[in-house]
Amino acid sequence: MILTKIRDAINKLDISWQKHSLQRMFERDITRQEVKTAILYGIIIEDYTDDYPFPSVLIAYINDEKSLHVVVSYDDDSSKCYIITAYVPDRKYFKDDLITRREDEETKR
Repeated sequence: MILTKIRDAINKLDISWQKHSLQRMFERDITRQEVKTAILYGIIIEDYTDDYPFPSVLIAYINDEKSLHVVVSYDDDSSKCYIITAYVPDRKYFKDDLITRREDEETKR
């Protein structure tokens, strides 16, 4: 299961923080620890099996303090995960549960 592998990589600190993700996290006031927590305790809400160079997933971590979505990919060969981006989900694009995409957004990515 990809989530187990990703969590193992997080726990072993086998993480590659992509430049884009760090820029966006800084702009959005999201810390590395918040991203790691989201991955460790969140759920996969979308699979992007055709992403290149590695399949990726969208993980949702919903809580009262700060809900996050994190896109992360995993390389089986190196057992490393790659943080692609992280953001606070917007109700403009997600329903009130912050997990379900609004129908007009489901086909976009």
